[in-house]
Amino acid sequence: MPGEAHGHSSLSGALDGNGLAVCDGFLTPRQIDDLLACAHARRERGEFAAARIGAGAALRHRADLRGDSIRWFSEPLEAPERDLLAAFERLRLQLNRDAWLGLFELELHYACYPPGAGYARHVDQPQGRGERRVSAVLYLNRHWHPGDGGELRIFAADEGFRDIEPQAGRLVVFLTEGCEHAVLAARRERWSVTGWFRGREHHPAALR
Repeated sequence: MPGEAHGHSSLSGALDGNGLAVCDGFLTPRQIDDLLACAHARRERGEFAAARIGAGAALRHRADLRGDSIRWFSEPLEAPERDLLAAFERLRLQLNRDAWLGLFELELHYACYPPGAGYARHVDQPQGRGERRVSAVLYLNRHWHPGDGGELRIFAADEGFRDIEPQAGRLVVFLTEGCEHAVLAARRERWSVTGWFRGREHHPAALR
Protein backbone atom coordinates (compact mmCIF):
# COMPACT_ATOMS: atom_id res chain seq x y z
CA MET A 1 0.00 0.00 0.00
CA PRO A 2 1.23 3.54 -0.71
CA GLY A 3 3.34 4.85 2.16
CA GLU A 4 2.48 1.82 4.23
CA ALA A 5 5.74 1.40 6.14
CA HIS A 6 5.88 5.09 7.08
CA GLY A 7 2.20 5.12 7.97
CA HIS A 8 2.46 2.07 10.20
CA SER A 9 5.42 3.54 12.05
CA SER A 10 3.55 6.82 12.58
CA LEU A 11 0.50 4.96 13.85
CA SER A 12 2.60 3.01 16.31
CA GLY A 13 4.26 6.15 17.62
CA ALA A 14 0.99 8.01 18.05
CA LEU A 15 -0.66 5.09 19.83
CA ASP A 16 2.30 4.80 22.17
CA GLY A 17 2.12 8.53 22.83
CA ASN A 18 -1.56 9.44 23.24
CA GLY A 19 -3.59 6.36 22.36
CA LEU A 20 -5.07 7.72 19.11
CA ALA A 21 -3.71 7.84 15.57
CA VAL A 22 -5.14 8.89 12.20
CA CYS A 23 -3.57 7.81 8.91
CA ASP A 24 -4.86 9.17 5.59
CA GLY A 25 -4.29 7.25 2.36
CA PHE A 26 -4.21 3.81 3.96
CA LEU A 27 -6.03 2.59 0.83
CA THR A 28 -5.84 3.79 -2.74
CA PRO A 29 -9.02 5.01 -4.50
CA ARG A 30 -9.06 1.77 -6.53
CA GLN A 31 -8.83 -0.35 -3.38
CA ILE A 32 -11.65 1.64 -1.82
CA ASP A 33 -13.86 1.13 -4.88
CA ASP A 34 -13.11 -2.60 -4.91
CA LEU A 35 -14.02 -3.00 -1.24
CA LEU A 36 -17.19 -0.97 -1.68
CA ALA A 37 -18.17 -3.20 -4.61
CA CYS A 38 -17.72 -6.25 -2.35
CA ALA A 39 -19.80 -4.64 0.40
CA HIS A 40 -22.62 -3.64 -1.95
CA ALA A 41 -22.73 -7.12 -3.48
CA ARG A 42 -22.96 -8.71 -0.04
CA ARG A 43 -25.76 -6.36 0.96
CA GLU A 44 -27.68 -7.17 -2.22
CA ARG A 45 -27.37 -10.86 -1.33
CA GLY A 46 -28.93 -10.17 2.08
CA GLU A 47 -25.76 -10.79 4.09
CA PHE A 48 -26.01 -7.65 6.26
CA ALA A 49 -27.93 -7.58 9.54
CA ALA A 50 -28.88 -4.87 12.01
CA ALA A 51 -26.06 -4.31 14.50
CA ARG A 52 -26.65 -5.12 18.15
CA ILE A 53 -25.16 -3.90 21.42
CA GLY A 54 -24.14 -5.75 24.55
CA ALA A 55 -22.68 -9.22 24.86
CA GLY A 56 -23.83 -12.76 25.52
CA ALA A 57 -27.36 -13.05 26.83
CA ALA A 58 -27.61 -9.23 26.97
CA LEU A 59 -26.99 -8.83 23.21
CA ARG A 60 -29.87 -6.88 21.70
CA HIS A 61 -30.88 -4.54 18.89
CA ARG A 62 -31.36 -0.91 19.95
CA ALA A 63 -31.92 1.27 16.89
CA ASP A 64 -32.21 4.32 19.14
CA LEU A 65 -28.59 3.81 20.24
CA ARG A 66 -26.99 2.18 17.21
CA GLY A 67 -28.36 2.44 13.69
CA ASP A 68 -25.90 0.63 11.43
CA SER A 69 -26.10 -2.73 9.71
CA ILE A 70 -23.02 -4.95 9.59
CA ARG A 71 -21.48 -7.95 7.92
CA TRP A 72 -18.55 -9.74 9.62
CA PHE A 73 -15.52 -10.73 7.54
CA SER A 74 -15.64 -14.52 7.26
CA GLU A 75 -14.90 -17.09 4.60
CA PRO A 76 -15.38 -17.18 1.71
CA LEU A 77 -13.72 -13.81 1.11
CA GLU A 78 -13.18 -11.86 -2.09
CA ALA A 79 -9.69 -10.82 -3.25
CA PRO A 80 -10.02 -7.17 -2.09
CA GLU A 81 -11.09 -8.37 1.36
CA ARG A 82 -8.11 -10.74 1.57
CA ASP A 83 -5.80 -7.89 0.57
CA LEU A 84 -7.25 -5.74 3.36
CA LEU A 85 -6.75 -8.51 5.93
CA ALA A 86 -3.13 -8.83 4.78
CA ALA A 87 -2.62 -5.09 5.26
CA PHE A 88 -4.11 -5.26 8.75
CA GLU A 89 -1.85 -8.21 9.56
CA ARG A 90 1.18 -6.13 8.64
CA LEU A 91 -0.16 -3.36 10.85
CA ARG A 92 -0.66 -5.82 13.73
CA LEU A 93 2.94 -6.97 13.51
CA GLN A 94 4.20 -3.38 13.38
CA LEU A 95 2.14 -2.38 16.42
CA ASN A 96 3.50 -5.33 18.35
CA ARG A 97 7.08 -4.51 17.39
CA ASP A 98 6.85 -0.80 18.13
CA ALA A 99 4.31 -0.53 20.94
CA TRP A 100 4.46 -3.96 22.60
CA LEU A 101 0.68 -4.37 22.61
CA GLY A 102 0.42 -8.17 22.61
CA LEU A 103 -2.03 -8.31 19.68
CA PHE A 104 -2.83 -11.81 18.45
CA GLU A 105 -5.89 -11.68 16.19
CA LEU A 106 -8.36 -9.43 14.42
CA GLU A 107 -12.15 -9.29 14.25
CA LEU A 108 -13.52 -7.14 11.44
CA HIS A 109 -16.83 -6.17 9.85
CA TYR A 110 -18.37 -3.83 7.31
CA ALA A 111 -20.62 -1.16 8.83
CA CYS A 112 -23.21 0.82 6.88
CA TYR A 113 -25.12 3.71 8.45
CA PRO A 114 -28.17 4.97 6.55
CA PRO A 115 -28.83 8.73 6.49
CA GLY A 116 -29.78 9.97 9.95
CA ALA A 117 -28.32 6.99 11.83
CA GLY A 118 -25.50 7.09 14.35
CA TYR A 119 -24.06 5.29 17.36
CA ALA A 120 -24.43 6.77 20.85
CA ARG A 121 -21.47 7.31 23.17
CA HIS A 122 -19.92 3.97 24.14
CA VAL A 123 -16.76 1.95 24.65
CA ASP A 124 -15.80 -1.04 22.53
CA GLN A 125 -15.10 -3.49 25.36
CA PRO A 126 -18.07 -5.50 26.64
CA GLN A 127 -18.31 -5.27 30.42
CA GLY A 128 -15.88 -7.61 32.11
CA ARG A 129 -14.02 -8.43 28.90
CA GLY A 130 -10.56 -7.12 28.01
CA GLU A 131 -9.48 -8.96 24.88
CA ARG A 132 -10.06 -6.00 22.57
CA ARG A 133 -6.93 -3.87 22.81
CA VAL A 134 -6.86 -1.66 19.69
CA SER A 135 -9.92 -0.40 17.79
CA ALA A 136 -9.59 0.32 14.08
CA VAL A 137 -11.94 2.12 11.68
CA LEU A 138 -11.24 2.37 7.95
CA TYR A 139 -13.51 4.66 5.94
CA LEU A 140 -14.79 3.94 2.43
CA ASN A 141 -16.69 7.17 1.71
CA ARG A 142 -15.60 8.80 -1.55
CA HIS A 143 -16.19 12.54 -2.03
CA TRP A 144 -17.23 13.11 1.59
CA HIS A 145 -17.82 16.76 2.50
CA PRO A 146 -17.83 18.44 5.95
CA GLY A 147 -21.57 19.08 5.75
CA ASP A 148 -22.23 15.34 5.30
CA GLY A 149 -21.76 14.70 9.02
CA GLY A 150 -20.99 11.18 10.22
CA GLU A 151 -17.92 12.17 12.21
CA LEU A 152 -16.28 9.84 14.69
CA ARG A 153 -16.28 11.73 18.00
CA ILE A 154 -13.54 10.75 20.43
CA PHE A 155 -14.15 11.98 23.98
CA ALA A 156 -11.30 13.11 26.22
CA ALA A 157 -11.03 12.64 29.96
CA ASP A 158 -11.71 16.36 30.50
CA GLU A 159 -15.01 16.04 28.57
CA GLY A 160 -13.53 17.70 25.51
CA PHE A 161 -13.71 15.82 22.24
CA ARG A 162 -12.18 15.46 18.78
CA ASP A 163 -14.29 14.93 15.66
CA ILE A 164 -12.80 12.94 12.77
CA GLU A 165 -14.44 13.04 9.35
CA PRO A 166 -15.03 9.64 7.66
CA GLN A 167 -12.99 10.40 4.55
CA ALA A 168 -12.24 7.57 2.12
CA GLY A 169 -8.96 5.82 2.80
CA ARG A 170 -8.62 7.25 6.31
CA LEU A 171 -7.68 4.78 9.04
CA VAL A 172 -8.31 5.64 12.70
CA VAL A 173 -6.82 3.45 15.42
CA PHE A 174 -7.08 3.95 19.18
CA LEU A 175 -6.44 2.05 22.37
CA THR A 176 -9.76 0.39 23.14
CA GLU A 177 -9.77 0.34 26.94
CA GLY A 178 -11.76 3.22 28.37
CA CYS A 179 -11.95 5.18 25.11
CA GLU A 180 -15.46 6.63 24.87
CA HIS A 181 -16.56 7.55 21.37
CA ALA A 182 -19.65 8.00 19.20
CA VAL A 183 -20.68 8.12 15.54
CA LEU A 184 -22.55 11.31 14.71
CA ALA A 185 -25.55 11.11 12.40
CA ALA A 186 -24.73 11.51 8.71
CA ARG A 187 -26.78 13.08 5.94
CA ARG A 188 -25.85 10.37 3.44
CA GLU A 189 -25.02 6.68 3.55
CA ARG A 190 -21.80 6.11 5.49
CA TRP A 191 -19.52 3.10 4.99
CA SER A 192 -16.61 1.78 7.01
CA VAL A 193 -14.70 -1.35 7.87
CA THR A 194 -14.51 -1.57 11.64
CA GLY A 195 -12.77 -3.99 13.94
CA TRP A 196 -10.49 -4.77 16.85
CA PHE A 197 -7.05 -6.19 17.34
CA ARG A 198 -7.39 -8.60 20.23
CA GLY A 199 -5.03 -9.92 22.83
CA ARG A 200 -5.40 -13.08 24.82
CA GLU A 201 -7.39 -12.79 28.02
CA HIS A 202 -5.08 -12.22 31.00
CA HIS A 203 -2.07 -12.25 28.65
CA PRO A 204 0.56 -9.68 29.66
CA ALA A 205 0.52 -6.80 27.19
CA ALA A 206 4.31 -6.70 27.14
CA LEU A 207 4.54 -10.02 25.32
CA ARG A 208 4.45 -10.03 21.53
